Amino acid sequence: MDSLPPSHLHLLSSPGSELPPLTVRQLSVRYRAVEALTDVTVVVQPGRLTGLIGPNGAGKSTLIQAMLGLVPVTAGTVQWGDREMSEQRHRVAYVPQRTQIDWRYPATVWDVVMMGRVTQTGWFRWFSAVSRRLAHQALDRVGMAELRDRPIGQLSGGQQQRVFLARSLAQEADIFCFDEPFTGVDQKTEAILFQIFRELAEAGKIVLVVNHDLGESIQQFDDLVLLNRQVIAAGPRQRVLRPEHLHQAYGGQVNFYAA
Repeated sequence: MDSLPPSHLHLLSSPGSELPPLTVRQLSVRYRAVEALTDVTVVVQPGRLTGLIGPNGAGKSTLIQAMLGLVPVTAGTVQWGDREMSEQRHRVAYVPQRTQIDWRYPATVWDVVMMGRVTQTGWFRWFSAVSRRLAHQALDRVGMAELRDRPIGQLSGGQQQRVFLARSLAQEADIFCFDEPFTGVDQKTEAILFQIFRELAEAGKIVLVVNHDLGESIQQFDDLVLLNRQVIAAGPRQRVLRPEHLHQAYGGQVNFYAA
C-alpha cells in the first residue's frame, strides 16, 4: 500500500456482513482557493470499528461532512451499496464535534434523545410507545437515565457526549459517524463510547470515528484511514501505523501506540 497512487481503492478488510460497504470514490472538496480534500478514495466495511486519523487541518471532519452531503464536493461520489449516500441519509446517525452544537438551546436530555426518532415519526407528530421505549433503553445504555430531565447545557462534556450517543442509538441507524467524540470527556465516558462502538461493529454496523489521539486508545480500532487531504494509508491498524505512513501524514517525528 506504500506506493499506491491516491486514486487507488483502499479496501478495508471485512469479516463478512449483510450490510454493504460505504464507498468513497475520488472525492474532492475545495473551499475557495483551498483544496481541502483531493481524490479521496476509500471503502469502509461494516463489522469493523474504523478510525479516521490525521493531523489538524487534514480534512477529517470535512470528509465525513462531504460523505453525508453536508458540504458541497467538487468531484467524486459516495455510495452505500448500489445507491448514492445522499439518498440514504435516514440510515445514518451523525454526531458532530461538540464545538458545533449550541449548548444554550433549551432542550432536556430526553428532548435530545427523542430527536433521534424524528425521522421515523415525522415532524409535529406524537412519538409512539416504541420510540419512547427505544429512547429509554438508549439512555439506560449510556448511564444517563437519571438525568433525563436535566437541561443539556448543564451537563459535563462527557455527559453531553453520552446523550448524543444515546440519540444515535435511538435512531436505529446502520451507519454511525462520530466526529472527535473523545475530546473533553472523562475516562468513564471514553470507556462507554468504545464499548458501544465495539458492540455496534460486532452487530455488523458501519462505525466511523474521527480520532486525533494516537495514544493507547488507538488499539481499540480494527481499521484506520490515515488522511492528510488525501488518503495516505488505509486498512488494518498495524498496517497503517507504519513510521513511513505517519511521517508522510504528520511531516516529522510522532509518538504513537503501535500495539
